[in-house]
Amino acid sequence: MATQQGIKRRIRSVRNTRQITKAMQLVAASKLRRAQLAAVGPQAYMQAARGILESLSATPEAALNPLFMSRPIKNGLTILVAGDRSLAGAYNSNIFKEFKAHISLLGVPQTTICIGRYAARHVARMKEVNERAAYSMDAQDSDIEIAQPVLKEAVDAFVSGEVDAVHIVYTKFVSIIRQEVKTVQLLPIVSSTAGLSGRTLEPSTEEVIALAADRLLEAQVLQTILDGRASFFASQMLAMKNATDNAGDLIDDLTLALNNARQAAITQELAEISAGTEAMTE
Repeated sequence: MATQQGIKRRIRSVRNTRQITKAMQLVAASKLRRAQLAAVGPQAYMQAARGILESLSATPEAALNPLFMSRPIKNGLTILVAGDRSLAGAYNSNIFKEFKAHISLLGVPQTTICIGRYAARHVARMKEVNERAAYSMDAQDSDIEIAQPVLKEAVDAFVSGEVDAVHIVYTKFVSIIRQEVKTVQLLPIVSSTAGLSGRTLEPSTEEVIALAADRLLEAQVLQTILDGRASFFASQMLAMKNATDNAGDLIDDLTLALNNARQAAITQELAEISAGTEAMTE
C-alpha cells in the first residue's frame, strides 16, 4: 500500500509539472510567431545593406572614415547577445561556448557589452573579461532602444582608439528547429574586392559613406537582437515540448508500475485468504 501511495503522489507531481511545461511551450510558441516575423523580414535587406557597406569600404574616400580603418588588434570589444531567462535548452550555453572560443582565438584584452541578463551573469564570473555595459533582452518592442545605445558605445570605443575591433556573438535564427551561434565582425568594416570607385554618388561619397555606415551598422546590431530573441523562443518552445513529452512518457511508466503494484497486492491478498481458508479447514 505504501508503494502504491508513493507512485500515486509521484504521478500527481509529474502531471503538475507537465501542465507547467505545456503552458510554457504554448507561451513560447505564441511569442515565437511575432519574433520570427520580426527576425526573418529584414534579412534580405540586411544582406544587401552589408554588401553596400563592403563596397563603400573599397572606395578611396572610405580611408578618411575612422569606421573603415583597420589596425593591429591590441584590445577588443565583443557584444554578447544571450537570453534573459533559462529553460531554453542549450541556447545560452552554446552562446557562451562560442564567446569563450572567440576571446581565446583573439588572445587580447576584452571588454564586453552584454545584452541579456544571462550574458551579464556569465561575464561577471569571467576574470579575463571586463563588462562595459549591460542591457536586458526583454520581450517588449524596445529593440531599437537597445540597438542604438549599444552601437554608440561600440563606435565611441572604436573611434577613440580604446578598442581596435568590435565583434558580435549571437544566435542567428535559421528556422524553428535550427539556430546557429555566430561571431561576426562589426568594426572595422572590412574591404570588398568590388568597390564603387567608378560611380558617382550624390550628394558626395564622403556623406554617403558616413550616413550609410551609421544607418546600416545600427540595422546590423538590431538584426542580431531580433535573431537572438527569435532563437531564444524557438529553443524554449522545443525544450518545453521535449519536457512535456518526457513527462507524458514518465506518467505512462509510473501508471504501469502502479498497476503492477496493485495487481501484486491483490494477488498477495488472495494468497493470504486462500492460506487462511486452508488453515481453518484443517
